[in-house]
Amino acid sequence: MVRKITGALDAARVTAAAGGAVPPEAAAGQDRPELQKAIEEIVESGFVGVSLRVHDERGEWAGSAGAAELGGTAKPPINGHVRIGSNTKTFTAALVLRLVAEGKVGLDTPAADYLPEFGLDERITVRMLLQHTSGVFNFSGEVYDDGTVVPGIAIPYGTTGQEWVDNRFKAYRPQELVELALSKPARFEPGAGWSYSNTNYVLARLLIEKVSGRTYAEEMQRLILGPLGLSGTVVPDASPEIPKPHAHAYYRYEDAGEQKTIDITRQNPSWISTGGDMISTTQDLHTFISALLGGKLLPAPLLAEMCTPRPTGIPDMDYGLGVFVLTTDDGGTVISHNGAAVGHAALMYSSLDGCKTLTAALNCVDDADLSIAAAFQKAQQRLLSEVFGGGQADPAQPTG
Repeated sequence: MVRKITGALDAARVTAAAGGAVPPEAAAGQDRPELQKAIEEIVESGFVGVSLRVHDERGEWAGSAGAAELGGTAKPPINGHVRIGSNTKTFTAALVLRLVAEGKVGLDTPAADYLPEFGLDERITVRMLLQHTSGVFNFSGEVYDDGTVVPGIAIPYGTTGQEWVDNRFKAYRPQELVELALSKPARFEPGAGWSYSNTNYVLARLLIEKVSGRTYAEEMQRLILGPLGLSGTVVPDASPEIPKPHAHAYYRYEDAGEQKTIDITRQNPSWISTGGDMISTTQDLHTFISALLGGKLLPAPLLAEMCTPRPTGIPDMDYGLGVFVLTTDDGGTVISHNGAAVGHAALMYSSLDGCKTLTAALNCVDDADLSIAAAFQKAQQRLLSEVFGGGQADPAQPTG
């Protein structure tokens, strides 16, 4: 069941960041032992490997710790590819807002006006989809406040894991995921609450395709990836492949009473779709979030809409349109979205102006019981504290 793991503008800098990955020798030349120590301790807490990239007033630092593969000695590639999970939602929200800027989508227009085939509640607006306030059932499962569990599709969590392992190359159509979600009762009346639902972002994908007349991948390339030169970022659709170089992802599950650990780096991500299927690098994540918050993608009024917080019920952690809005210990604001995607995870944090960023890629042995969850939350908190001075880490979802 997918729930929260806890409780679950400087043009020069932007231009320089678009130039590509930091050469290893440049990274090594930065004296930031506290950052290297932090990622080494994160590995010791239970991760196979970690790659970290930081841009701040001291310049750029990038490094890695641990291993790219279980039992191996080679460190994770500093700018390797990683399945970024729910960071996909920030890319998707930015894409919808680009279409708003083009006059093709209205934020407060009923989503049903664009997608009449699903019989959506007419009160659900595009804004509600991006904000997780639609109340639409999460196709990967819901856990209610009273402990009631309503399952969705077979996912890697909350079971023995065998069913997901056996079907990890199965292809799902986005429409199929939406139809399953809409066959279940809504969690609340539209706009009456906040609840993280992957279904919202699959609906956003279908809306993008309907209004643009192009595939989601084509429109992402036209409006986000191409303009920013994000050559390391991939919209995989139903392909199980991940470009090299990359660290490996693993999954531990029970088979006939025995614990088995397998390499699940290759998997068909269509089961989570735009809830969390994209692949990227720490360099591309930095370039994207820095450009987005630096005003390079959206008109100022739409960027302000994106970063306007709505309460989630989690202290010091609100949600805008595809981003978490976090409050640090000193009262500062950090824009973030993290994500996990079965053995891979990615972190993405930025100051409001895009000048200070933290992006990271992690690989681990995942399992149905989310055993890595506590270590993941501590890792987020540790890095957030090191770079931004503390604050609540955002509750990345275990599946996207």
